[in-house]
Amino acid sequence: MTFMNQMFFFMAYSMTLGAALAMDAFSVSIADAMRESNMRKRRMCAIAGVYAAFQFVMPLTGYLCVHTIITIFSAFQKLIPWIALLLLGYIGGKMLFEALSGKVEEDSAGKKRTLFLQGIATSIDALSVGFTIADYSIKKALAASAIIALVTFAICITGLLIGKKAGKTLSGRATAVGGIILIAIGIEIFIKGVFF
Repeated sequence: MTFMNQMFFFMAYSMTLGAALAMDAFSVSIADAMRESNMRKRRMCAIAGVYAAFQFVMPLTGYLCVHTIITIFSAFQKLIPWIALLLLGYIGGKMLFEALSGKVEEDSAGKKRTLFLQGIATSIDALSVGFTIADYSIKKALAASAIIALVTFAICITGLLIGKKAGKTLSGRATAVGGIILIAIGIEIFIKGVFF
């Protein structure tokens, strides 16, 4: 296989992996923007950037674990679906409570904390990608993680744009719908991780 063919397959594989890993972040981006339908471009880039950063770090962390502390990582991997379910269930439940009670959290620290937890919850399954890229060199693993992050950023921006439009259409119900979406994503990650 020529160098160009190898590069093409590497790029195609990394982009496909990035798209698959970004689907949870895409759905959460929709929910985020539904909740905040007047979101500015700077905040959209910050949200997509956080999800992309987590999608960059998690595969690399998995890669490093495979090459160093594989037994600990293997034990931790069983907890991934539970962690995602708890984090997204908590955030989604909180959004539902806010929608039903009329009390919406608007402070900056709360938004940052929520975004951080969402970033972890939507990217934690990317730790297992470390197994799929275990035979890569560190440079190749960094390149694959960077491609995954760029794909995630683009997909999340798309999700935020869709969510903004949906949020304006749903108006007052957007926070409740966003909460339901987050809980559903947590349940989906849990079912996939535990039963499949």
